[in-house]
Amino acid sequence: MKNAIYPGTFDPITLGHLDVIKRGSQIFDSLTVAVGHNPLKKSVFTVEERMDMISRHVKDCPNVDVGSFEGMLIDYLRSKNTTIILRGIRTMSDFENEFQRALTNRALQKDVETVFVMTSQEYSFLNSSLIKEAVYLGGSVKNFVTPDIEKRLKQKLQK
Repeated sequence: MKNAIYPGTFDPITLGHLDVIKRGSQIFDSLTVAVGHNPLKKSVFTVEERMDMISRHVKDCPNVDVGSFEGMLIDYLRSKNTTIILRGIRTMSDFENEFQRALTNRALQKDVETVFVMTSQEYSFLNSSLIKEAVYLGGSVKNFVTPDIEKRLKQKLQK
């Protein structure tokens, strides 16, 4: 069986993330969406809130589960007994960054492979930071996230 990990902060999960999850679930026998706790990033949602939001949106994908991790992704891969990382690529700058990460992960553990999936064109510009900024400034993000995610963002950012 080919099991993969799709790591990220997912703060919030976007339609682009959901597109990568759906497509990844068709490529791999099982896919774990792994919410990372990054102390260097200030998140709007807690890890638990992000896991809940993702779980609600992947319930129709029987081979997808949701987890979380702290620390090194390599350690999480070992705990899940896999060596495959799934990453979405939107732009050339994404590719450069993800390419460096992939090489670093492989340097840390030789058998780790990163599989890149190009995002669908309609999501190629989506970025969680820009979405949060738009909501904070009162803009609509209905074309970028699901309605429930937009509602939760407004509750958190428009006080």
